[in-house]
Amino acid sequence: MDLYLENDNDPKTLAFVADRNEQFDGKFRTPEFEKDRDALKAMIEREDRLIVPTRRGKWLFDFHRSKDNPLGLWRRLAVGQEPKPEAAWETVLDFDACCAREGKRWIYSGAVTSPYDPARVLLILSDGGSDQVRLVEFDTEAKTFVEGGFDTPATRAHASWISPDEIAYFGSINENSATRSGWPRVARSLKRGVAPKDAPVLFEASKDDITGMVGFIDPAFWGGKPDERAIEIYSRILDIGKIGMEVRDADGNLRRLDLPTEIDADLNHTHAIWRAKTDERYPTGSLILQEFSPFGPEPLGKARVLFSPKDGQSVSQFSVLKSWAVFVVSDRMLPKLYLLDLTKADAEPKELPLPEGLQSIGYRLLDADLTLGEEILTVIGQGFLLPSTAYRLDLTDHAAEPQLVPIGSSPAFFDADGMQSELLEAISEDGTKVPYHIVLPKNWTKGELPVLMYAYGGFEVSLSPVYSGAYGLWLSEGGGFVQAYIRGGGELGPDWHKVAKGKGRHKAFEDFVAVARDLVKRGYSKPSRIACNGGSNGGLLTSVMLTRYPEDFGAVWTSVPVIDMSRFHLFPSGKAWMDEYGNPDVPEELEAMLTYSPLHQVKPAGEISYPPVYIESSSNDDRVHPSHARRFANRLIEAGHHPFFREFGSGGHGGAGDSTEMATRQALGQSFLRETIKKG
Repeated sequence: MDLYLENDNDPKTLAFVADRNEQFDGKFRTPEFEKDRDALKAMIEREDRLIVPTRRGKWLFDFHRSKDNPLGLWRRLAVGQEPKPEAAWETVLDFDACCAREGKRWIYSGAVTSPYDPARVLLILSDGGSDQVRLVEFDTEAKTFVEGGFDTPATRAHASWISPDEIAYFGSINENSATRSGWPRVARSLKRGVAPKDAPVLFEASKDDITGMVGFIDPAFWGGKPDERAIEIYSRILDIGKIGMEVRDADGNLRRLDLPTEIDADLNHTHAIWRAKTDERYPTGSLILQEFSPFGPEPLGKARVLFSPKDGQSVSQFSVLKSWAVFVVSDRMLPKLYLLDLTKADAEPKELPLPEGLQSIGYRLLDADLTLGEEILTVIGQGFLLPSTAYRLDLTDHAAEPQLVPIGSSPAFFDADGMQSELLEAISEDGTKVPYHIVLPKNWTKGELPVLMYAYGGFEVSLSPVYSGAYGLWLSEGGGFVQAYIRGGGELGPDWHKVAKGKGRHKAFEDFVAVARDLVKRGYSKPSRIACNGGSNGGLLTSVMLTRYPEDFGAVWTSVPVIDMSRFHLFPSGKAWMDEYGNPDVPEELEAMLTYSPLHQVKPAGEISYPPVYIESSSNDDRVHPSHARRFANRLIEAGHHPFFREFGSGGHGGAGDSTEMATRQALGQSFLRETIKKG
């Protein structure tokens, strides 16, 4: 049995990892790899990159990696100055120096700003890129950690500010405070100097939930009466994509909000906005606006449908701000931005024209906390061949016509002249049309194009076109890139996801291979020159391509993959995935999963020939345990195959790290592709 590979400290595990790493590095750390690594590292460290700052009080904040600071600088600039690279940025915290002092590898993962004093934040510091985070109080004005301030142990955690001297802390500090999935379930009212375990309990989610969350809305920040009680909104994440919400009333009692559980939702002091994922009350995919009165007889009142998607449409992002509702619609994979003025009775959503050529957009608030200031959004637009551009959308003046004002663009990481991007469709096994984007290099030979395919296909995660220096490097070297919008994702709405859940999982796999075959049918490439890559659930997808459709691919690069569908739930995080995949403890559901479980579908080399496969993992991945990748590599070896395996010592599930580490991981994958489908 290879279960010893689940023990990170077993000498046999350490020897296996060391041996396979040595073999991989010996083959793929080539001069071409070094060139790619250095190019990617330089892209990450560019001083002229697009800066999208966050405003806290009188300062604009930016996180920036550079050649001299590969872990990054947190820096600030006075409000009113243009956030350009050449501006007089002032260092607030040097993460390289901080980590050197503490002898720890802390990865900056954001900050929770106090709405009572924007100079005070809780820095979110990931332990080596893992899901274990430390929350530590920092004074951005004094540019120092607060002596005697909040400083929580590194664990799965999140927090919100209750008052200037108190936070609501969700932390998996012990077995009782964690859900069965290992995420925090107990909210505690934590004051400085008090250990989390000794803090009084505010709220408890169920042990069977995924996690619990809390948000506070102080009416005083919204023009309410100063003596009104702050609004406490508690959320129980019942399963991934399912939620239960409660509000604490004026008497201190929790009242459930009468909403369906299968929704996405956002609230402010007067409105709730939510997207339906079933037909329980409104057609699936509809966006609903509902009056919210937390202290009234009924918390939720009159509702109206803001948007009902037609074929090929889905709502990809939405928010309710202080006095506006904002949402983005994907219309046949093209973005549309809508605004609704909440101050005008019976106003209808209005589409805001977008600049030509944008393949995707997203938005975020300029302010770290909406209670701090005005309603100003930063909208980011981009495309596979179009560098990201930031636009300022000022919604503070309701009498003015909203408009996007360009404020900066990313430098071009590659020469896109002569390259093309096109949206196509493949026909899946059951006749479903599956959209995908193909991006073509300047010069290529019909039927011989080396193609890298990417998809995710799970948990209703939606992919959209992005401008990437890594993809640009691949395109510049003559490769083609394909992004497939397969079922299991959310690109075409909730039903696009649901049909590939559980026993329907095979539809995601059939969609992906249909795209690969469509590339051959259209004359772009041939199987020996098509590679696929995906991570996490996408790692499951690409591993299934190896074991189920080996004749359709010339190489497979699978990253931090879910591999063993019989044991994924034995690791805490895996218990959160059973709604998506099935419960291995239920025989009928296990039987369905074993029909595609990559670990169980490996066949002997005498029966089948697999294309080259690169299995990538991280030693400190605490979301998908690295034993999935180790055991898959070992099972292939035992069956007489020759997989390539590389386990990185840090980076966690997302491959975080300093600029050299991140560039190295990507460049090694590029090296694998170069040595397989490009030379194939």
